[in-house]
Amino acid sequence: LKCGKLDLVALNQLQKLDDTPAIIHIIDLNNRIEVIVQSPGNSPHHHSVDSKLVRTHVNTLLEILQDEKLVYTKEHIITSHYQVLYKELIAPLKKYLPDSGTLIFILDKSFQSLPMNLLHDGKDYLVKHYSFSETLGSRVRMPKLLQQDQMKAFIAALSIPSPSLTDSNAPPGAEALPQAKQEAEDVRKLTNSSLILLDKEFTSSNFGQRISEENFPIVHISTHGQFSSKLIRTGFLAYDRQINIREFDSLLRNKTQASSDIIELLVLSACQTAKGNKRSALGIAGVAVQAGARSTVATLWLVEANSTVELMEEFYKGLRKGLTKAEALRQAQLALMTNPKYAHPYYWAPFLIVGSWL
Repeated sequence: LKCGKLDLVALNQLQKLDDTPAIIHIIDLNNRIEVIVQSPGNSPHHHSVDSKLVRTHVNTLLEILQDEKLVYTKEHIITSHYQVLYKELIAPLKKYLPDSGTLIFILDKSFQSLPMNLLHDGKDYLVKHYSFSETLGSRVRMPKLLQQDQMKAFIAALSIPSPSLTDSNAPPGAEALPQAKQEAEDVRKLTNSSLILLDKEFTSSNFGQRISEENFPIVHISTHGQFSSKLIRTGFLAYDRQINIREFDSLLRNKTQASSDIIELLVLSACQTAKGNKRSALGIAGVAVQAGARSTVATLWLVEANSTVELMEEFYKGLRKGLTKAEALRQAQLALMTNPKYAHPYYWAPFLIVGSWL
């Protein structure tokens, strides 16, 4: 990671935490898929699958989930493919997994763009029983629970028409997000103290200055964003222009190296912030984690603004109750699932945590 100050630890050494997760590696070797499971206190167990049994389902899911008409896709079509993935990849090792708790996925290639919370055992989504997190490798920053005195947020939100919407590198068809103002206000109410850059205050220069000078454990960004195979198109929109991924990475690295007060939780409440090609390292979320944020919440596809406001409100309520970040996200997703308006996976499934689950 080119940064000696990052306190990285190996996942298999984390056996004495209050919430020790089970770790699942899915390794794509082209002709076969290797799955390795390690549960707390147990030795690793291994399962090998002929890739022909899952490849078509993976590719079909990538097409379905990244399609702008996803919300109109029948839920049973999505679950049918995920049931095959569960049967071939997870079921043979299920007896080595706990009945509940947290599952950490270390994913390879195409699997990085598939939300694992949609895995379905034929009766339920696994998210009914487990919270989920993903990492970009077998080493992470030392997981730490977010303390109540760390519920202080730097919030940047863009809710009105802005010059950046016409930026040549903006997401195609980007429009104003009036719901972002409500989301920012909800986060402010559910944190102990906060600073908000809203609309015209959320310029690239203001954002860069504030994130460099201020020490907030939580950074919450609500705007349009995208991850593209073209680096110049990868980033998120401030009021005046796009903040490119390289610029964002530099800001976070400089902050990490200059201060012991790292970002405990970075929330990228923006469209497709974790979307990428089959070999992506989870897009902007990956850059954020590699640059030093302990945990990052991001999305895998274009999210709906109203449901996102509701999910984020539930997520922060969970954090206030002292839940782990992964469990707070799970509870927020379950809350959306029980709402008939937002029960379809399109609304709740794209959100994922990268990095520390605590």
